[in-house]
Order: sequence, then C-alpha cells, then structure tokens
Amino acid sequence: MDPAPLADAGVLDAGSGALPARGARPSHLRALIPFLALLALAVVLPLTDNDYYALIATRAAIYWVLISGLNLIVGFAGQLAIGYVALFALGAYTASVLAAGTVLPPAPVVLALAGGTAMGAASGVIVGLPALRLRTFYFAMTTLGFATIVTQVALGWQSVTGGGVGVAGPSLPAPFDTAWGLYYLCLGIAVLCTWMTANIARSRFGRALVATREAEVAAEAAGISKPALLVSVFLFAGAVAGLAGGLFASLQTYITPDAFTFDLSLLFFIAVLIGGRGSILGPLLGTIILTMLPEVAAPLAAWSTFVYAILVLVIVLAIPGGIAALLDFRSRRPLPRDRAILPHLGALGELLNADRAPVALALRGVALGFGGVRAIDGLDLDVSSGQVHGLIGPNGSGKTTTLNVISGYYAPQEGTLTAGAATLPSRMPSSRARHGIARTFQTPRIIGEATVLQNVMVGGTTIGQASFAEALLSLPRQLRDERRIEATARLALDAVGLGALADVRADRLQHSELRFVEIARALMLRPAFLLLDEPAAGLSPDEIKRLGALIRAISRRGVGVLLVEHHADLIFEICDEVTVLNLGRVLAHGTPAEIRAHKEVVSAYLGA
Repeated sequence: MDPAPLADAGVLDAGSGALPARGARPSHLRALIPFLALLALAVVLPLTDNDYYALIATRAAIYWVLISGLNLIVGFAGQLAIGYVALFALGAYTASVLAAGTVLPPAPVVLALAGGTAMGAASGVIVGLPALRLRTFYFAMTTLGFATIVTQVALGWQSVTGGGVGVAGPSLPAPFDTAWGLYYLCLGIAVLCTWMTANIARSRFGRALVATREAEVAAEAAGISKPALLVSVFLFAGAVAGLAGGLFASLQTYITPDAFTFDLSLLFFIAVLIGGRGSILGPLLGTIILTMLPEVAAPLAAWSTFVYAILVLVIVLAIPGGIAALLDFRSRRPLPRDRAILPHLGALGELLNADRAPVALALRGVALGFGGVRAIDGLDLDVSSGQVHGLIGPNGSGKTTTLNVISGYYAPQEGTLTAGAATLPSRMPSSRARHGIARTFQTPRIIGEATVLQNVMVGGTTIGQASFAEALLSLPRQLRDERRIEATARLALDAVGLGALADVRADRLQHSELRFVEIARALMLRPAFLLLDEPAAGLSPDEIKRLGALIRAISRRGVGVLLVEHHADLIFEICDEVTVLNLGRVLAHGTPAEIRAHKEVVSAYLGA
C-alpha cells in the first residue's frame, strides 16, 4: 500500500487541507508520522495479552471503518447524517441472518459479510437521495427517521431477526476466531479504509465535495454535478458502514436492537465533529477518544448523551475547527505583508488555446421577471471570441441577473441562449463548463480552509478522466489526472500573479488576492467565454490596472470576456464593445467612444 496518498490527502498535515509545495517530500513523511505512530501502537497492543484491551481496540477499529466513510459525507460534503447507526444495524443483521440461515440456507461467513456490505451500500444510496433536495437539519431528521424504522423492523420481524431476543452473529474461521485474531482483521480493514478515504480526499472528488459544501454555486460553475458526486459517496459510505456492522455482529457474537442505540449514532457523528471537517487524522483521533471514554470514565456511561452534548457545545464554542484545527500549525506561519499581485501574462500562452475556432455567445429576446418586476426585458447580447464586452448600468439594471441566466442559475421565461451552434439548457449550471463557459462572482466564492492551489484545482474537476472507483484505489489514470490538474493550476496561479501563495490557506489572503484566485480557477477550464462579475471591486488603483492588463491578455488568447463592472474607467480602457442596461433593457450599445458620447447613458449612468 503506497503511503503517498495519505501524505497528499491534505488532511493529514494538521487537517488543514494544505498541499505541500512541489518537491517537498520530507513534509509528506512528516505528515505520515501521526498515522505511523498510531499504527505502531495498534500493532504492538497484543503484547499486553489482555483480552479486554482487544475488545475495546477491535470496537474502535470497527467504528472507524464506518466513520471513515461517514467522514466523507459529514466532514467533506457537509451533510448532517446523524442516523448512520441504521446502516450499521442493517449490515449487522444482514450478515447475521445470512450466516444463521433464518431465511436462506446458511451462507459462508465471507458471503455473509459481503451481503452486509451490499445491503449497506444500497441503503446508503437510499438514505442519501433526500440529500439532493433537503438541507441541513431536514436531512438529519430523515436519517434519524430511517434509523427508527430499521430498529422497529428488527424488533417486529421476529421470524428473521429474532425480535427483542436477537440473532447470533457470524462466526469467523481461524485465525480470526480469537480476540486478537479478530482485532488484526478489523485493524487491517481500518487501515485499508483510511487509505481509500485519503485517496478520495486527495482527488478531484474530494475537492468537489468540499466545494459543494462551502461554495456550491462556484462548484456548479466549475462543472461539478452534485447529484452524481453524492450518490457515489453515499454508496461507498454505506458499503463500509454495512461491512462495519457485520464485523460488529461477529465481535458481539449475538445482536439485539438494543445494540444500536441513538447514543451510538451520536458517537459516530460527534467523532467527525470533534475531529474537524475536511480532515482524516482528526476524526480518527476522535473515534479513538470516544471509544475509550466510556471505559476510562465508566461512571459517566449512564450520562453519555449529556456528555456528548457538552462535547458538541465545547467544540462549537471553543474549537470550531476540532482537533484538526488544533494541529494545524502551518496556517499560523506569518505571511509577507508587502506582497503584491504581479500577473505573469506570458503563462497565458501555455494555459489558453489561441488557435480555437472563433465562436459567439448569443442571447436573443431573453426576458426574466421576478413577481411583477422585469429584471431582463427582451435582451439581445453577443459576446465574440477574442473580445472584451462590457456590461454596465445602474444598480438593479439586470447585469448580474444576465450573468446568472447565461450561467444557468436562472431560467429565462422568454428567448434563447446559444454558444456557437449549441443551445444552452436552462437551470443546468453544471453543464456550462462543457460549453466552455467559466465565471467569477460579485463576492468571491472561495473555500477558506483549503489552500489557494486546491481552490484553483477545483476549477479543473472536469479535466479529470478517472472514475470514483479509480480514485478510491489510486489507480494510474487517477494519478495522471492529479499531476495534470495540479500542473495546470500552478500555471493558472502564475498567470494571475499568485504562484508564491499556492500553499497558503485561502482564508488568510486579502480580498484583492481572492479576486485573482477566482480568475485563476475560471481559467482552469481553458474557457471559450469568461464571465466576470465586478472583479475590480475592492481593488487598489494599481491592482485595477494589473487586472485590466490581465483581462485584455486573456481576451487576446481567443477568449470572449463579458465584464460586469462599476469602474467606468476600466470598462472604457479595455473593452472592445459596451452594452448599457437600464431597467432590464438595452439603453445603448457600441464602442467605448460611442458610449461615452451617448446622452442618455451620460444622464442615466455616467453623470456629467
């Protein structure tokens, strides 16, 4: 098993999500030290020859098998899946029923465990489907409701599950039929799950999960399909939860519905919470702590729910980043205060393809209203390859609404949108990346806890060709994808002048730097059209000049740029054409010189 994915997962090094700098192999090894130390302790634990220790350690390993998958859902995707004890119970009962032969002839234990894993995977998708529509607490309630249903079915279906009496768990063959034999089996599976989840965390799928959690509209603009992504993750998380349930049934030797309590479900969820989102090391440590806590403080066992509630309050109020934030020493290093954004325009030659066939982005008769207000009223607009097209007008004139219609966030009530010969579908923002349309936003949509490099790599999600399964197992095509995406992201950062900040957490950057990070992320698509929504807002005069030069250089590489901006000087300096909107209608259209001389524009927008 290659340890590199663990070191590259961006969550091992203090859980910060920070990728190490190029060629920084020693930092990879340093990041592995906590995992190797935990593994060394786990391997030598049998030297104690204490079966009680074996029981507790095996339970911790089994819990981690489940939590490693749940961590992708809660810690990375940000879904409040509180009732995952349901999948744990389904895996346990399925494996036990198959092994006991209460429905079918008794199955070999390996097939019984495989059946529990398959049941967990299928149920994981079923439980996860509401996440595509429900948010936060509503989804949490759905998972808890599912857990209640599973418990009631286990109680009521006595002919199969034994009801309140229970059913015998699967018996493992030698050498796994002893306390320490089962421990080593569960430890090996836990190590495998750690490696696989680290592979996902390091892949475009892991970055996409975090992007959908922190900046969903930006993720969609980068071509990330949330439904397809979440289904894959729920399938994997459900499978490992079902497998963990089968192992738990074997550990317990006999299971009843009482074994799958709400407290156990809270333990799974809180282990991720106290570990820190976007981390693997943190939740792993959280799992170990919460498994040992009832044993160390046995008198508190009856107060477990109360103790968990106190833990949640302490984490939320005192250390919202969890254990991962406490271990994140890298983000505490000071940054230079006199740094400047100096775009390297020559890098655009490598990044963008100037030889692409020219196409046009065209809007014809587009109209959109909110209630009785026409935000856009019969808009005709053309953005040509290799040109900067300015879109200006007073506040409320429909500029950002126009960008949102082009981006697929709003569906026009009338009119058509085309990119070249292709008609752009409505309400499908993730499809725009396939048509070569990239954009930035009025307020930078950035993943604060990820590095600048990782933020930009999110924009290259559609570059990857490896499947989720290939990423899970770190197969060669996945490794090639990562090398290509990272190289492109570094090139994009060099182009916008932020190459030196690639490995810094994004939430430590200045506002002006975040503006350029968004542009770098958009350039990852090698777009045919770039939509910029007030990119100069909050920039200094010098930074605005550099921004203008960068936009101009991008357009000269064959990209059609649609620029919404309130800095009129920037518009008139770099634009080839300008369209002025007022109350959703085109007030004027022409060259910058023509717009400057247009009396109605001067009266309505530019002033005297």
